[in-house]
Amino acid sequence: MSAGAQKDNWRNTILAGLANYIDAGSIVAGSAALALWQESYHLSNDFIGLIGAFGPNAIGAGIGAYIGGRLCDKLGRKKIYQWDMLVYAVGMAMLVFAFAPWMIVTGFLIVGLAVGADIPASWSLIAEQAPDDRRGKHSGVAQVLWYLGPVVVLLLSLALTSLGELGARIVFAHLLVIALGLTLLRSRMKESERWEAAQAEGVVKLPVSTLFQPKYLASILGLVGMYGFWNLWAGTNGFFFPYILRTVGAATQAQSVAIQALSFAIGMVSIGLIFMRYADKVNQRTLFAISAIIQVIGMALLAIFPLTIPVALLYVFLLQFGGGFGAQSFFQLWSSEMFPTMLRSTAQGLCFAIVRISLGIFSFFVPMLSATGFTTLAWILTGFLVISGVIGTLWAPRNEGKSLEQLEAERQAA
Repeated sequence: MSAGAQKDNWRNTILAGLANYIDAGSIVAGSAALALWQESYHLSNDFIGLIGAFGPNAIGAGIGAYIGGRLCDKLGRKKIYQWDMLVYAVGMAMLVFAFAPWMIVTGFLIVGLAVGADIPASWSLIAEQAPDDRRGKHSGVAQVLWYLGPVVVLLLSLALTSLGELGARIVFAHLLVIALGLTLLRSRMKESERWEAAQAEGVVKLPVSTLFQPKYLASILGLVGMYGFWNLWAGTNGFFFPYILRTVGAATQAQSVAIQALSFAIGMVSIGLIFMRYADKVNQRTLFAISAIIQVIGMALLAIFPLTIPVALLYVFLLQFGGGFGAQSFFQLWSSEMFPTMLRSTAQGLCFAIVRISLGIFSFFVPMLSATGFTTLAWILTGFLVISGVIGTLWAPRNEGKSLEQLEAERQAA
């Protein structure tokens, strides 16, 4: 591959991967803003929970992912990953200028739908344009951007704390600007060559029911089981950070933000040093298993030992370092590899939808679980990580170094 083609590939990967930045940034920005809006508009806890469940973190993103994924396979990746950013911008503009609760609800729902739609389009594009021996490395870039989004939002929120609600609107505005910039930059990107080739060859548009054939259903169940239980841990983990920071004495907001930003930075280092370097070269099942073991140990520390500063710091390090080359990174990679071109985005969207919608439903029960006590919830979340690790290790494919066409031929032969 020429140097120019490689440069274009990395540029396209970054432009597509910024969907992850916007996804994670929207979640963190939303959680900070909702606390301010709850006070300003006297919103009930149930109302806040409903907004959270249907926003970019859960059900809204899940619905958007399925719809967007299906449209990607029917109409092409470019139409979705270019224009959905304009839809996102509309929802984000409503949050920037919100003056009533209905605008907040509508804005979060639109943002969630648009973020969800962008995920399968972007992930499919990254996998389809990456060299066969660097698919993991290119997928890792998108994951780095997922971790970068919260860091930027957290630091911006800290710097703008004194502005109160205006500060939250400015944070939303920076996401709005990025979305508009992406719309412009993505307009110059080309359609996926693999999708165009499938169209030119007259490949029949496969119905969604094809995914329920045994060879694909096994992949869907493996992906949803592995990532779904991990995501239940990740979605509930927000309960732990505030508790840990209060308990170990990180009383100021600056300290709280610094620790959270550090945790995401550890994740980015792990992705860069481990996942991007080795996912295309070594046994992926072994790599995933090591990650799962590290995260289970880190989570179990909170269930077994008294919460001290050393335990809290070790927990943060193990969970984030192990997570960098674990469930989320492999979910993006494997969900791009296990399905044919004309169903790739549909399958990704379906898996993502099941996981995010399940999290949204589960989030309604988190307050009840939290009431059982910190230690009990720690054991429950340790159990989630164990289940995720077992499913992923038993199911994990050996795709390293193989082309997407080779993988599909192997499935057809099997």
